[in-house]
Amino acid sequence: MSMKRISVLLCLLFLAGCAAPQTQTKTTKGGLYGAAGGAAAGALIGQVIGRSTSGTLIGAAIGAAVGGAGGAAVGKMMDNQERDMRNVLATSDAAAVSREGNLLAVTFKGDVTFDTNSAEVRPGLYSEINRVAGVMTQYPETLIRVEGHTDSVGSDAYNMDLSTRRANAVKTLLVQRGVADSRIEVVGYGETMPIATNDTEAGRQKNRRVEIKIAPQTQAQTQ
Repeated sequence: MSMKRISVLLCLLFLAGCAAPQTQTKTTKGGLYGAAGGAAAGALIGQVIGRSTSGTLIGAAIGAAVGGAGGAAVGKMMDNQERDMRNVLATSDAAAVSREGNLLAVTFKGDVTFDTNSAEVRPGLYSEINRVAGVMTQYPETLIRVEGHTDSVGSDAYNMDLSTRRANAVKTLLVQRGVADSRIEVVGYGETMPIATNDTEAGRQKNRRVEIKIAPQTQAQTQ
């Protein structure tokens, strides 16, 4: 299935989620439909790209996490994991931590993590990988998606392949450091999800990245 078809389907899911009964408050609708629609969209992406039940499960968890679904215990667990992840990466120039709802993200800068046109993680980044894996093993109730991204230089096919190989390289290092393989999904997005313009070198540097998304497993199980 093409990325264009995926985008259309996601739009339909989003519009369906917005069609909430008028008797609900805006806050209630935002929480319920943000989580449900996010979980459905995430599950769709997981199935289409991952083509596996595991991919669907992880996609649903990530979608629900963005929507903010989950009880106090789940929120507390993600608060603790965010705190621990920020602490271990506080002095890193290669990685950054962000949070949306109950979705935690660790972003590795591509220019620092890999040599040009290479999918081999630089040995200098092993310490960061070690620390990230150490936190992940302390929170086994989470599911993980490793996402690879590139800038727009080069062909679509080359960038998609490179982004997938880079994401796989990061996953391999995480697994070698004790993170269960069954918890991790790998997705290569190539140049399709830029976070900055590709018209400048500064923008292209931001787009060359690997993002690790971490979501509570319990959210996927309750959808």
